[in-house]
Order: sequence, then C-alpha cells, then structure tokens
Amino acid sequence: MGMMQEFREFAVKGNAMDLAVGVIIGGAFGKIVDSIVGDLIMPVVGKLFGGLDFSSYYIPLSGQPAGLALAEAKKAGAVFAYGNFITILVNFIILAFIIFMMVKQMNRLKKEEPAPAPAAPPEDIQLLREIRDSLKR
Repeated sequence: MGMMQEFREFAVKGNAMDLAVGVIIGGAFGKIVDSIVGDLIMPVVGKLFGGLDFSSYYIPLSGQPAGLALAEAKKAGAVFAYGNFITILVNFIILAFIIFMMVKQMNRLKKEEPAPAPAAPPEDIQLLREIRDSLKR
C-alpha cells in the first residue's frame, strides 16, 4: 500500500474530518469569544474598577518612563504585561465554561434511554397461546 493511499484513507476517515471541522469552528468560535471579552466584558469590568483598561497595564522592566502606552513601552524594552494576561485569562475562563456546557449538553443528548418494556401481546394472541399450551399438555 502506497503512502499516498494510506494518507487518503486517513484523511477521509470520520475522525480526521471531524477533527478538521472542530479546529476550524473552534478557531472561529475563539475569535467570537475574544470579541466578547475584549469589546463587551472587559470594558464593563474596567468601568467597575474606575474606568481602567486592563489590557494596557504593565510593569516596565527596562527603565521605561511611566505613562507610556503598552506598545511604546514594548518598543523601548521588556515589560511585564499583566493586564493583557488578565484579559486573556478571562477569555480562557469564558471559553472553557462554554465548551464545558456544550460537552455536558452533548453527553446528556447521547445518553441512551433504557429500552421500554415490550408491550403486552394483544388479547387474541394471548388466548391462542393459552390454547396451544393446553393442547400440548
């Protein structure tokens, strides 16, 4: 079996295709969560904490003057950008919670309900069985 044929069999298997679709959807979903966190949640959190923008918080490590924008401070040297980390951490927590809820829902839907007990046979079939059993005796 040639390597190209093996690769083709692998690529068209259900698991590989499911993984590819999951990665693509996950990437798009990650962008949506980034936007929710960056554009909706973090501004509200910043407002609650006095109108502060967490993404621009940093500690200069190379002697940069205070008050520079984060991008300018990074150009001047190393910075400890903890505000950006807070934003990404909130993003991760929200994404992990949403994925947890999706997996929980999928598992709930996948649970097979126990098979119902077979219905009792109709009365005429039951009578015929009783007659058959009586004749056998």
